[in-house]
Amino acid sequence: MPITPAPTPVTDRAALLARLEAAPPADLLVIGGGATGLGVALDAAVRGFDTVLLEAEDFAKGTSSRATKLVHGGVRYLAQGNLALVREALHERAALLRNAPHLASPLAFVMPAYRRWEPWYYGLGLAVYDRLAGRDALGRTERLDRARTLRELPGARAEGLHGGVLYWDGQFDDARLALAIARTAAEQGALVLNHVEVTGLLHEAGRVAGALACDRETGREYRVRARAVINATGVWVDALRARDGEALGRTVEPMVAPSQGVHLVVDRAFLPGDRALLVPSTADGRVLFAVPWLGHTILGTTDTPRRDLALEPEPFAEEVAFILREAGRYLARAPRSEDVTSVWVGLRPLVRPSGAAGGDTRRLSREHTVAVSASGLVTVTGGKWTTYRAMAEDVLEQASAAGLIEHRTAGATATLRLAGAPDGPATHPIAAPAGLHLYGTDADAVLALPGAGRVLAPGVTEAMVRFAARHEWARTVEDVLARRSRLLFLDARAARAAAPSVAAVLQAETGVDPQLAGFEALAARYASLPA
Repeated sequence: MPITPAPTPVTDRAALLARLEAAPPADLLVIGGGATGLGVALDAAVRGFDTVLLEAEDFAKGTSSRATKLVHGGVRYLAQGNLALVREALHERAALLRNAPHLASPLAFVMPAYRRWEPWYYGLGLAVYDRLAGRDALGRTERLDRARTLRELPGARAEGLHGGVLYWDGQFDDARLALAIARTAAEQGALVLNHVEVTGLLHEAGRVAGALACDRETGREYRVRARAVINATGVWVDALRARDGEALGRTVEPMVAPSQGVHLVVDRAFLPGDRALLVPSTADGRVLFAVPWLGHTILGTTDTPRRDLALEPEPFAEEVAFILREAGRYLARAPRSEDVTSVWVGLRPLVRPSGAAGGDTRRLSREHTVAVSASGLVTVTGGKWTTYRAMAEDVLEQASAAGLIEHRTAGATATLRLAGAPDGPATHPIAAPAGLHLYGTDADAVLALPGAGRVLAPGVTEAMVRFAARHEWARTVEDVLARRSRLLFLDARAARAAAPSVAAVLQAETGVDPQLAGFEALAARYASLPA
């Protein structure tokens, strides 16, 4: 069987920086390499716009690698009566599963019922969910009796159980999906770079005309000119908006009310099988998930207002206690703090109502917002991973409406298969342990590299590290073990143990400091819970 050739080397850093320095004004400069920014860059490149994307850290370093790993229409939004948001998300769910089957797959959820009315109540609501999905439905909602609930959801607490409801949504590997979008955008002609920080905006005659940027490895500065500048920096959009406002002598009202979501990871033994558990309303009205993912189980999440915007936010002790306590009410084996193999936190960029001071972030909209400033800076924030593609279309349509770019037909990304996508459906669910199947059609290219048989850690080979350096922009140990591999998010102690071996391979590939000590300190934080 012939070996599939390695992907086009569109990620060579020296070549990309030389191209950045020599580039004429771009049509679009996208600032921020999370789900939204990458989606905008891909859509723009597909439409033929000359596009540059710059990310200060690494792709999906922030919120976009810390999701609950669900591709969903939003059952809770259904309960809120937001049918338009649910319908859009269900349509986008189908597109994502179709375009990246190696990184996203259907997942069945079971709501265990400990009160007799629950199967009928939730079953009725989820029947509406199925109807809204239409032909994009992934499976039929079913009411379950007690015996079948325990068969579908081994690990659920049997005491007091009356039955349950099974319904379908999807799950994905968020950081690797971000990489697939980045690679696809680069293959479409976009100039995509990580570890390049935008340090200021360029203005001419009161209009934003580009940005100042700094390569964080060398300290070298660049002037990047563009006809349209897209602020897609997630929870940090207000910082860039404030800079834009200062240049115009204006005060900018914040758009974002950050909300913190904590996730705990435990062994798969706490929820064996391939179904997820969903509690739609815990004792204090929150949603609780127990989700099988890459051979482990994710427990979460919380929704806590947070004023600071740390790049690596830490959980509050009461959030960890809440997750463990509530999980113990629904699992036959209650997880304890010593069972947690990794803890990580994401900040949601929820859109603040005009004039609001924050408060209960659970009540804030999960819809996205696009705003164009007086200078022409286009800011997008809010939304969720599932609808990243629709958000990108909206950004470009509004940039066109503002006269920043010409109008070009949208919709090509709806059927565009992402880098590595096989022709058919996935052969492995995302719940399965990490392995070569996550590389899709690039698996043969990984196997052809030196070290394909040398295992550095669970789900990580030397060849995978080489592939990350050569074809996935990886520069640091964290880039590899947090986002090319997800080991840091699954087992922080195992990631720390593997770090020296990964660092040696990475340094040989890139010739730069892989920042081993910094990663070891980070892994220690992911491995520990607040007192």
